Amino acid sequence: PPNLLLLHPMLYPALIYIAFSYFRNGSSCRTYNQIIRTFCKGRFIMQLLVYISNYIVPFLILSIIVYGLSAKVNVYETFIKGAKSGFFTVVRIMPTLIGLMAAVGILRASGFLDFISGLLENFTGRIGFPGELVPLTIVKMFSSSAATGLLLDIFKQFGTDSRLGMIASISLSCTETIFYTMSVYFMTAGIKKSRYTLAGALIATFAGLAASVLLA
Repeated sequence: PPNLLLLHPMLYPALIYIAFSYFRNGSSCRTYNQIIRTFCKGRFIMQLLVYISNYIVPFLILSIIVYGLSAKVNVYETFIKGAKSGFFTVVRIMPTLIGLMAAVGILRASGFLDFISGLLENFTGRIGFPGELVPLTIVKMFSSSAATGLLLDIFKQFGTDSRLGMIASISLSCTETIFYTMSVYFMTAGIKKSRYTLAGALIATFAGLAASVLLA
């Protein structure tokens, strides 16, 4: 309906496409609803996700405050106590963070990651995983920020729409900073016996890497 087009400006390109298809194909033009669904389905979903991502964090914060007030909790005092506890937690884990960041920087600057990549390239190539992404995979286990830097280098060299770029993007999204998470959170919680955490995390990482190759 015309009112719908006035309320949703992102449907204007669809209207232009409908008119163009009608004059080009005449009576063989696809129906109005089919063209709308085909042309605007992906854009509408992306626009919806953008709206949700913009408002989800303020909504969560407001929900927590409203719930605290409804439960008769001193929200401000509780927030101050939590912030104080979080500050001391950051102080306790700071040496671990500095050590991890320094180790990752040394590995990148020394060329050790490139050396490991060269050794594993033949093996990873046989199983379908690009050898160029081995450094990214190793760094992601220690530092997400350093892995993001490597991801940007891959984008600049191969392009964001290339298969390497797609695999790198998916693998970075479905894997975790294993050693960073284990060292920081286990130390904070006082856990000394990790049991099967490392093995399970490595299996999940390999599963995520395999999925990234299949989906790219």
